[in-house]
Amino acid sequence: MLEPLYRIDIKCPVCENSFKTSKVRPSFKKSLSSESDFFNKYKDINPDFYIVRVCPFCGYSSTENFENRLTGEMLTAFAGKVSANWSQRDFGQERSWDEALQTLKLGLICAQIAEEKDRVIAGLLHHIAWRYRERGDKGQELRFLQFALEAYIKVYELEAENVNNARLMYLIGELNRRVKKYYDAVKWFSRVIHDKKIVDGGMIRASKEQWMLTRQEMIAAKLELPEEMKEDAHP
Repeated sequence: MLEPLYRIDIKCPVCENSFKTSKVRPSFKKSLSSESDFFNKYKDINPDFYIVRVCPFCGYSSTENFENRLTGEMLTAFAGKVSANWSQRDFGQERSWDEALQTLKLGLICAQIAEEKDRVIAGLLHHIAWRYRERGDKGQELRFLQFALEAYIKVYELEAENVNNARLMYLIGELNRRVKKYYDAVKWFSRVIHDKKIVDGGMIRASKEQWMLTRQEMIAAKLELPEEMKEDAHP
């Protein structure tokens, strides 16, 4: 019988040792539902648990999106922050929720040390928020959603031409809504809806839906509505 996990070989860019890490076979990636910030619930096994590859020898942790361009200064910082405190352990087999969270946090530390692109850091922060959502830890979820939001805004400011603008703008709006920064959420959703250069129908539709939801939440919270929301119930 086919196992959901298969193993691949990785060569660590820091200590140059080879190690094995697990990935989920595509046929086992069965999503049960998807939420408005692209969080997926899976039927059997969560492929998001395996996005970070952890070297068991030195602790260097990365995803397939890392560029791994490590300078001498970065290697010194890594040695002081990670490998000096590392006791050899193997994350290459099936991972528990706790292990998935640990690997994401290790990946985040390494991404920051290696000065990986903001979109890589934003993705790791967002995944950490999702792990806390799975556990119902609202405080930690909102904390990491706020960090992810700040990183996504940096992506928009610095890398907008290299990413899907509509999806990124929608996501910034949605994370603002989730951390209750409603006025900012409205601005970002409105930009997606009204920017004539955006032709992504799915993101325009999603922005209209979340614009309406934001309006309802603001009314429920007895907040002053922006002018555009007072005039019309539709974006």
